[in-house]
Amino acid sequence: MVDGLELRRGGDQTVEERSAVTEREACQFTPLHFISCDREPTSPGPHETSLPVSNSRHGSRARRSHCTPLQIRHQTNPAASSSSPNHRKPDQLAAAMDVTRVLLVCHSLFWLLLLPAVVLGAAAETMQTYIVQLHPHDEGDSGEAMLSASKSKVDWHLSFLERSVAWEQEKRPSSRLLYSYHTVFDGFAAQLADGEAAALRALPGVASVRADRRVELHTTYSYRFLGLSFCPTGAWARSGYGRGTIIGVLDTGVWPENPSFDDRGMPPAPVRWAGMCQGGEHFNASNCNRKLIGARFYSKGHRANYPTNPSEAASLLEYVSPRDAHGHGTHTASTAAGAAVAGASVLGAGLGEARGVAPGAHVAAYKVCWFNGCYSSDIVAGMDDAVRDGVDVLSLSLGGFPIPLFEDSIAIGSFRATARGVSVVCAAGNNGPARSSVANEAPWVLTVGAATLDRRFPAYVRLGDGRVLYGESMYPGDIGLKKGGKELELVYAVGGTRESEYCLKGSLDKAVVAGKMVVCDRGITGRADKGEAVKEAGGAAMVLANSEINRQEDSIDVHVLPATLIGYWEAVELKKYIRSTPRPVAKIVFGGTRIGRARAPAVAVFSARGPSLTNPSVLKPDVVAPGVNIIAAWPGNLGPSGLESDARRSNFTVLSGTSMAAPHVSGIAALIRSAHPSWSPAMVRSAIMTTAEITDRQGKAIMDGGGDGGRAGVFAMGTGHVSPARAVDPGLVYDIQPADYVTHLCTLGYTHLEIFEITHTGVNCSAALRGDRNRGLFSLNYPSIAVALRNGARSAVLRRTVTNVGTPNSTYAVQVSSPPGVKVTVAPTTLSFVEFGEQRSFRVTVDAPSPPAAKDSAEGYLVWKQSGGQGRHVVRSPIAVTWVME
Repeated sequence: MVDGLELRRGGDQTVEERSAVTEREACQFTPLHFISCDREPTSPGPHETSLPVSNSRHGSRARRSHCTPLQIRHQTNPAASSSSPNHRKPDQLAAAMDVTRVLLVCHSLFWLLLLPAVVLGAAAETMQTYIVQLHPHDEGDSGEAMLSASKSKVDWHLSFLERSVAWEQEKRPSSRLLYSYHTVFDGFAAQLADGEAAALRALPGVASVRADRRVELHTTYSYRFLGLSFCPTGAWARSGYGRGTIIGVLDTGVWPENPSFDDRGMPPAPVRWAGMCQGGEHFNASNCNRKLIGARFYSKGHRANYPTNPSEAASLLEYVSPRDAHGHGTHTASTAAGAAVAGASVLGAGLGEARGVAPGAHVAAYKVCWFNGCYSSDIVAGMDDAVRDGVDVLSLSLGGFPIPLFEDSIAIGSFRATARGVSVVCAAGNNGPARSSVANEAPWVLTVGAATLDRRFPAYVRLGDGRVLYGESMYPGDIGLKKGGKELELVYAVGGTRESEYCLKGSLDKAVVAGKMVVCDRGITGRADKGEAVKEAGGAAMVLANSEINRQEDSIDVHVLPATLIGYWEAVELKKYIRSTPRPVAKIVFGGTRIGRARAPAVAVFSARGPSLTNPSVLKPDVVAPGVNIIAAWPGNLGPSGLESDARRSNFTVLSGTSMAAPHVSGIAALIRSAHPSWSPAMVRSAIMTTAEITDRQGKAIMDGGGDGGRAGVFAMGTGHVSPARAVDPGLVYDIQPADYVTHLCTLGYTHLEIFEITHTGVNCSAALRGDRNRGLFSLNYPSIAVALRNGARSAVLRRTVTNVGTPNSTYAVQVSSPPGVKVTVAPTTLSFVEFGEQRSFRVTVDAPSPPAAKDSAEGYLVWKQSGGQGRHVVRSPIAVTWVME
């Protein structure tokens, strides 16, 4: 297979090679000596037409050949042309016709046999997947007329391929189509060569042509940490545990046999549900039930971008079906809406009752991620189906680095999903603590960072000199190991190479490592992979040492040998000890599971930070949620370490990342949708954001694990740590209509075409910003307040509108804490509501004469607090002022 074109072998020649020989032989017996194949192509004369060089069904311009096609002279009027140099006598004409017939046959044979070579030349171009966005049907040359001539949107989409892609032997251009999008996106995905993509881009009706992009996959206790309980006034009771809502999870699929997807006590799927349970490898319709009501898979983009070598296929643990081969999707789906599972643990660790955040909600799994990542073409297809199927919440624990919104397929697809009433929750990414690393920045998406729990799994390193270094592990050691077990010799950087410092496979000298405790630096390979490498080399235990960039982060694993993870400062002490003595020794002391002794929550080191790179006028991330050492469901084909060699089996395992934080918030969104089914996605997000906590369980400020150990700022935690009990009863909410997002993009300087690419909406920005509703003063009605001062600007005026979703006849008073060096005033200072659903507006004026010393940002907050005995609602919005240096 060469670039998608199969070459069939016949002896030592391909079909194409044999065709070339046939062509040469045919022409040797034909009097073609007067046809010069070295001559430049000539244009037909006034009465001449060239022989066709391609079949019209190709739908593309004929390719020029260096060998000039024979031209046939047509005699239109013999009488008038008898004096013409072209006039011939009858015998001459007959002879010429005989020659013409021969030449016609040879010429037709020449082009017929040349066509495979032309196709091979096209196929030799590198093919890749492109996502093509189209203008609406009622606009441009490809509007109503074409739509009426087409039987469906698929036919309409194929018509663009027919006009830009040549036939490949018996293959129609339609064979290049991967997906036809209808709901969150108008367009399609197809395999194209660069030249074909350029031709398609030039067609009327095409808005954009973008290359496919790959993105990465970015709880026995966490629901209790969030305050979810059986209290009659709690979030579960108020929302009926999320009953009636559907969470669509776009991830690596699902393992349906896991007890977290048991449907006992679940009602049937809502009547509006239009999804399906798609069959495939080791998966059929019977794998779905009243909990897992739908499952689909999308592999066309993956297959097109990553053609699998058959010799490698045996080593790839993958199912061509919705079945999860990697565990990530099973873990996230159960975190959002898993059923109650008593006695859940990871090989005995973290024992407790497992529940999802919305245990009464239904789950629909959309498998868009595979062993080499997630491609935009598959993701958009999954979103397209999920919205049409009828999900209430879309949960995406995937993403990459920040990119412009008009190039971000997740942002584009989620806009239409939001406009159709679907709440979209995305992971912020794991590229922290770098500044402006937050992904999924679109203002219509709820962007979630990761925070810690107060649950720990201590595994101390007791050194030979008596010192004890704190570490953590979920290795299921024997009870005897809790006392320290056997003291082992410590070794580090065996062989003195960088590879051995990182414990890469094959880098450890077995003679040196055997029976010893090996110190491995984090980086390059996975944490569990290092333990596997040590075990294969004969090592008896491992100490995984954080680097400076990892700091004190404590993401643990279910290692395949006794092991523990220590922080950076502990790693420095350990290496000093190793260098200080000729025979360093240590033992690992496992401490079991401990709850409530650590300060939490704190923002995780890896959690991506703001300010938003593409939209600093909106504060991102929005909130943080539990994302470190989360225990949730796991597939039955994998050991809890995720390693292929791990023969142990467990229904649960532990993972860390913003991927784990996002489904917690997806579950909270489902609870709110269940309690308030008429709320818009913006109202749901506002309720989650304005009720978030800024203090930890000890009543102190939430700390930043990625900073200097200090207080977490708004660019690390957004509005704070989620609080489900308060979120279902927020008092006031900030609502946003889809048209407001479009106007907001105008304020960012996006062009008309770029805004269309993002929102599928045409807009006149000048008119939108000058309209009666805005009166020249527009600011997005976002729950947080971010002001980006550019070009020496010293002030800004913003407008906000809140809707009363609490008690009637209530009054709220404002409290403001201005950022250092900034003056913030609010007018009016009180808001009174007579009825439920009533709206009130206020203005926020920010005066910032100069930035604080040595800083380019400052933060404060604005709070609307319910007065008197009317209620205890507190509606909080952080304020971030950034001086943008351009």
